[in-house]
Amino acid sequence: MRRFVLMLVALSFVGLTATACQPHKKTFGEKVQDTLDPPQGPAEKAGRAIDRATDGK
Repeated sequence: MRRFVLMLVALSFVGLTATACQPHKKTFGEKVQDTLDPPQGPAEKAGRAIDRATDGK
């Protein structure tokens, strides 16, 4: 019985955290920046993604 309850709690936790994640949609300014000045390579692309996810702070 205890194993079932722990498994239920774990599945609930995973389910709730998965539904809380939402993909970031680019704003108009971000789309313009990516069009006029595209990222040069995977490092810059990852850097921009991190900056946008953390609001550039």
